[in-house]
Amino acid sequence: MNKTKKERLEKAGWKTGSVKEFLGLTPEEERFIELKLALAKYIKTRRQRKKITQVELANVLHSSQSRVAKMEAGDPTVSLDLLVRSLFSLGASPEQLAKVIGSLSTKSA
Repeated sequence: MNKTKKERLEKAGWKTGSVKEFLGLTPEEERFIELKLALAKYIKTRRQRKKITQVELANVLHSSQSRVAKMEAGDPTVSLDLLVRSLFSLGASPEQLAKVIGSLSTKSA
């Protein structure tokens, strides 16, 4: 949120804060959510680079297009297991997954 908007909202009596503060997340919960979101973003990026539709990926995973859309949107009902298996199905290596995970350490350590 930009500074002007934040000041305007606070002046009107609104409180601003982070999602972590609003939901009362522990540092571990916050990092887990960040991990799932990073993997979800990486699925979408890999799928688009390979020029595969959500329907095509869903067929490979024996799932549905709507499930793939939920995975890419970071829906909380999607398991970490499904995210990782999907990335492997898209040809991601363990080293590439490690790179995605490693990129989180500098953001919220």
